[in-house]
Amino acid sequence: MSEIDRREFLRRSAVAGAALGLMPLAVGADATPRRVTLGRTGLSVSDIGFGGSRIGGDEATVRHALERGVNYFDTAEGYGGGTSETTIGNVLHDVRDRVLIASKGQFSARTSRADMLAALEGSLGRLRTDHVDVYFNHAVNDVDVIANPEWPEFVAVAKQQGKIRFSGMSGHGGRLVDCVNHAVDHDVADVLLLGYNFGQDPSFVQRFTASMDFVAVQPKLPEAMQKARAKGVGVIAMKTLRGARLNDMRPHEKPGGTFAQAAFRWVLAGPYAHSLIVTMRSAAQVDEYLVASGSGVPSAGDAALLERYERSVGASQCRYGCDACLSACPAGVPIAEVLRTRMYAEDYGDLELARGDYAQLGGAASPCAGCTHQACASACPHGLAIPELTSRTHDLLDGGRA
Repeated sequence: MSEIDRREFLRRSAVAGAALGLMPLAVGADATPRRVTLGRTGLSVSDIGFGGSRIGGDEATVRHALERGVNYFDTAEGYGGGTSETTIGNVLHDVRDRVLIASKGQFSARTSRADMLAALEGSLGRLRTDHVDVYFNHAVNDVDVIANPEWPEFVAVAKQQGKIRFSGMSGHGGRLVDCVNHAVDHDVADVLLLGYNFGQDPSFVQRFTASMDFVAVQPKLPEAMQKARAKGVGVIAMKTLRGARLNDMRPHEKPGGTFAQAAFRWVLAGPYAHSLIVTMRSAAQVDEYLVASGSGVPSAGDAALLERYERSVGASQCRYGCDACLSACPAGVPIAEVLRTRMYAEDYGDLELARGDYAQLGGAASPCAGCTHQACASACPHGLAIPELTSRTHDLLDGGRA
């Protein structure tokens, strides 16, 4: 995969209009995903992989992605209470030699090797396979979790038994950079699955925030991703649609590309991730998304679409890996994690997912409801109104209130 920097991306976008201006808006019925090598694993993966977090029992969409050439399918034991793994397993078990399957288990800093093995066995049963190609330590936002000595011991045993081929770490929380650096420095993950999108790239954001009255932080996540790649670690991006409010962008899309395609091209054209995964909820989405496969010339208007989207969501979207607000709340509210659940509820429109994740936080934003000091009010360098967003999230998600 050729790697161009963001300035080159913008330059090419500006001159590509004549060549791409006549392309249908979301054509993709004959697009085949490009294969890339996932770091030192040597796995040849479709650069746009199938994300299974919200598929329910939709076997038809999984099958359509397979028929279109997608060969990397990502799921987890916690997705739909195991329904996602079961669905993917039902479709892929008889073509297992043609596909790559990744799953995940969510562990703590005290989870034992035996419990990790039990979680893996459960996933293998639902997936109807004897192994997964990548097994992730899921949603890691605490260095102590990935530093748990039971994790590398589990990985060694599972690899020796042939139940996993490669180990991984996934994350998109406020402490993400510290977790990535630990995983890379201590060689405890062959693959990283990280929340990353155009809204975290200084060379993109600062193009239109320079005149605003706040200074964008220089995110450390891209640097950590490059460090991982330099050591041969495979890097896969997720959350690339930055909230996925796709319908908001439809009126602004023009022939030559959709917002989703622009967001994917931004990731795939850069030097940080080998590939990406995205939730695909219909055959039409599969077809649309695969148009962005490869790292060729970006379509005309991509930058304009991304800027428009960033202006619309930038006031509410937390940046993955930015920990500027980490210690801002005296009551210990995990601001970034709370705002992630807000994204699921208001941007994804998935109240079930949002309420489930918020419940795992134990009503963490309850102190925000009656807060008077608002110590976090100026903690976000991106200008997010934290007190308003966290209290609104608690009102929406606590106790099942709508």
